[in-house]
Amino acid sequence: MPAPIHSLQNAQLKRLIRLRERRERLREGVYLIEGARELARALSAHVLLETVYTCPELHSPDAAALPWAALPVTELGRAAFEKVSGREGPDGVLALARFEPRPLPEPPEAAAVLVLDSLEKPGNVGALLRTADGAGAHATLLVGDGLDLGNPNLIRASQGSVFTQPVAALDEAAALGWLRQRAFTLVACTPQAPQNYWNAPLAGRVAVLLGTEHAGLSAFWQQYADVAVSIPMQGRADSLNVGVAGALLLYEALRQREAAE
Repeated sequence: MPAPIHSLQNAQLKRLIRLRERRERLREGVYLIEGARELARALSAHVLLETVYTCPELHSPDAAALPWAALPVTELGRAAFEKVSGREGPDGVLALARFEPRPLPEPPEAAAVLVLDSLEKPGNVGALLRTADGAGAHATLLVGDGLDLGNPNLIRASQGSVFTQPVAALDEAAALGWLRQRAFTLVACTPQAPQNYWNAPLAGRVAVLLGTEHAGLSAFWQQYADVAVSIPMQGRADSLNVGVAGALLLYEALRQREAAE
């Protein structure tokens, strides 16, 4: 293995810093994966890795347990790694991966799909991908501009579920077409709906539609929704965090699927 990189002026380090910016990631067609847990899930999903940068001095037990002998490794000194890391207290694992299109798998007869309409906060999207994975959702469709699947905060918030959960970024027409062709019932979550979400039929092929916290679902999705549901609010707050709303609906759909079986 080549000697570790210590120079803070090294060209590879400068490139990694540039790749914190979305435009640079899109220009090169690559993104960064930081953290042992996230990298382990990327490996399980056979993500194409260009290089894995490591600093053994910073390794956590999870980082030390990664299959280093099978990875394209470049070692960094501690100061160099901390310069390129986007985290406080990094665990010495940072991978460079290539974007690859992943087709959506065909759904079973009973399946929940999550549709996120114009969500731009990477933390919310990442948390929802993690929830979708945990609740056994079939896939997540991301609709709207501004979303960056390579955002490090999204990857971190998902704890690597962005790699294990089938995800596709589509425009509105393509997302609607995919769902209609597969006979999904479109369930819009909106505060104005008179029906509570637990009274809605969520056991078959259902697509849970969530919009932004400030604007809600777009008129496009409200127009095509088959069912509208709300989450009852007992206090003074008039809405929940979109991640909490998504968790409630996806786990209710899981409960109903299991009850139907």
